Amino acid sequence: MSMTVYGAPLSPFVRKVCLCLIEKGLDYELEVVMPFAQPDWYRELNPLGRIPAFRDGDLKLADSSVICQYLEERYPEHKPLYGEGAEQRAKVRWLEKYADYELAPWCTFTVFRNRVLKAGMGQPCDEEKVQQALKDKLPSHFDYFEATLGEAPYFLGEQLSMADLALASQLVNMEHGGEMLDAARWPKLTAHYQRIKAGESMQRLLPRELRTLEKIGAKR
Repeated sequence: MSMTVYGAPLSPFVRKVCLCLIEKGLDYELEVVMPFAQPDWYRELNPLGRIPAFRDGDLKLADSSVICQYLEERYPEHKPLYGEGAEQRAKVRWLEKYADYELAPWCTFTVFRNRVLKAGMGQPCDEEKVQQALKDKLPSHFDYFEATLGEAPYFLGEQLSMADLALASQLVNMEHGGEMLDAARWPKLTAHYQRIKAGESMQRLLPRELRTLEKIGAKR
């Protein structure tokens, strides 16, 4: 039985889980469940009603980080995405959490939500909040990631990890909302994002996302 991810393809957290599965070479199906107006049965998978949820045989899980860490431990023979040893694993989990908790409120729930979701529902964009996110809230976070990355291609040096995928998942939503990193201010981070975006796993997901954006009438 293949694994199933439940959620919407434009969610950065659903995207993160799908990237994890693809990078580890694991087969899965995506069953679309929207953040709102969910079927009653979805609460059996995630009583909080958030996306994504996940099923592997009889096992049901929720929360993208929990799901990705389960996949890492359940399938250790597949490509490792949390590094080796306690120090690397702690670093990856910290950066993954940082991206999920500190970037998501601005990249996804402010820029993307106002520029894409609200526009698709015919609601006015709160451009003041978008500009606050871009000018006041996000720069210090991008400074931190730029400094942490240093000269390496990935946060674990030459090895791709969930830290890279979690960060890129948020930046994709910011780009869907019409905004890109300032390459002059954050050159290393910009190159890192373009590297992840051009990778095979992200390229397997983006065409569907672009079709979804076109369907809801979002302008990129």
